[in-house]
Amino acid sequence: MQDCESPSEDTVNADASDEGEPEMASEWRCERLLLSIMRSKKHRRKSSETIQEPSEKVKEQLAEAELRKLRQQFRKMVESRKSFNFRSQQKISNQHKEIKALQGEQEEIALLLGLIKSSKNLNLNEKNHMELCFLLQTKDDYEALIKSMKVLLAELDEKIVQMEKKIINQKQLCAKIQEANDPRKLQKQIHVLETRLNLVTVHFDKMLTTNAKLRKEIEDLRYEKAAYDNVYQQLQRRLLMQKKTMNVAIEQSAQAYEQRLEAMARMAAMKDRQQKDISQYNLEIRELERVYAHETKLKSFLLVKLNDRLEFEEQAKKEEALKAKKHRKKSKGESFESYEVAHLRLLKLTKDGNLNQLIEDFLAKEEKNFARFTYVTELNNDMEMMHKKTQRIQDEIIFLRSQQKSSHDDNRSVLREMEEKLRKTTKEADTYENNSKEISKTLEYLKNSVEKLFKKINCDATTILGHLGETGKITDDNLPQYFAIIEKKTNDLLLLESYKRMLEMEGAETETPPPFINPFWGGSALLKPAEPIKVIPPVFGPDPFSDKLDEVEQPLDHSSLRQLVLSNYTAREFRSRDIHSDSLPERVDDLRLKKKLTV
Repeated sequence: MQDCESPSEDTVNADASDEGEPEMASEWRCERLLLSIMRSKKHRRKSSETIQEPSEKVKEQLAEAELRKLRQQFRKMVESRKSFNFRSQQKISNQHKEIKALQGEQEEIALLLGLIKSSKNLNLNEKNHMELCFLLQTKDDYEALIKSMKVLLAELDEKIVQMEKKIINQKQLCAKIQEANDPRKLQKQIHVLETRLNLVTVHFDKMLTTNAKLRKEIEDLRYEKAAYDNVYQQLQRRLLMQKKTMNVAIEQSAQAYEQRLEAMARMAAMKDRQQKDISQYNLEIRELERVYAHETKLKSFLLVKLNDRLEFEEQAKKEEALKAKKHRKKSKGESFESYEVAHLRLLKLTKDGNLNQLIEDFLAKEEKNFARFTYVTELNNDMEMMHKKTQRIQDEIIFLRSQQKSSHDDNRSVLREMEEKLRKTTKEADTYENNSKEISKTLEYLKNSVEKLFKKINCDATTILGHLGETGKITDDNLPQYFAIIEKKTNDLLLLESYKRMLEMEGAETETPPPFINPFWGGSALLKPAEPIKVIPPVFGPDPFSDKLDEVEQPLDHSSLRQLVLSNYTAREFRSRDIHSDSLPERVDDLRLKKKLTV
């Protein structure tokens, strides 16, 4: 009886363990129960007849009750499955909608990124960069030109003022010489002129010192400018290198992202395959464990029987010879009867009395149950995969939103910096434009004044008109040439004026006026007449400065003009010193001769 009841207990335990499985395997369990009942009946027939078996009606009632319970469970599971499928479909539709919306946002972001990274925008940025660089260079050039023009204008103003002062002083001297021959007045004038000369020399020395300081400052500023230019070039090179590295890093990150996506897809496929293989492997292991447990129980039962038989072998050997024939006859009759009973029960179970159809139905139901079981496992695997995919999509959405926020923040900061730079550059450009307007106004005023002076002095402009592209108008390019012609003409006029003064002074020396004789004074004739003071005007020889200007073919810079003026000034100082040293002994000789004549 233990041997007969062991398989039924295994089947009940298997059914109890499988109650937690899906409802699609319920019919398969019913068929297994029928098989287990049939096996138990066979074993009971073979076992001892002492224990009474339960009736067939009770067994059928129990089987029907179990079938009803299983059908109710099956219906409940089907309804729960339908509700679960409906909910999952709703969730999937909502997720598809969200995915479509996110794909639209991703396409918009991709379009924006494509527009930002388009060739037109990049070309516009490069053009703006080149224009800014060109404007900065032009700004520096204009600043340098403005400084040089200011210095030139200041020097010209100083020269004009000095020339006007010289002309006024010379006119005053000539008028005073002609009007008065009083020695006291002349001495006073000489004293005043000497003091003025001292003051002018002091002022000139101060100006020279200030000029030297300014030159040093200009040289320092030039060195600083060169250093800043080098630093600017280095920073620009670093910026280009950083841009190149950024582009390389972006490309590498894009490649790595694509490789990561491919690897993730491969990993997901491998995981799916692994899960399917594991599920199949678990099913096979369960079946093998069940078969192995059944076989072990049978083996243990057989071993127990064999051990019992070994104890009674000695007794059974004697009785076997006597009872062999009887036992064979009984066993044949019992086996035949048991087969007949099983056959009749199977015929009762069938409706038409066809056992082959019953077996085929049983096999078909088993195949259907197995197919449904596999379908349920596949659905569970698909649901798990969908959950994982939705989780990944949600993580990617969160990551993309964070990236979008960071990119928006970066773009806003970059735009703010660019706006600030644009404001600064616009302010600087406005200031430079205002400065350039003022400078252009001063230059136009200077050009008009130069034209008027050129016409008043009746200068010759044939040398300038001989060049290509000259129309007779004063421009920024031909201004220094006009200045050179005006300077040459002024030098010529000064030479003429000095020559006229020399002639007038010679005529005044020849025509000495008669001394004034008072009739009331007897000894008035003995009085000495006032000695005519001999004023030696400066003799202007050939101007080497004009010769140097004529020799120069190209327009001169500020530094070259300054060097020429300084060399001319030093040469004039040496000449004036030589003339002064030569005129002093001549004056002394003239005074001695006059004294001798009076004596």
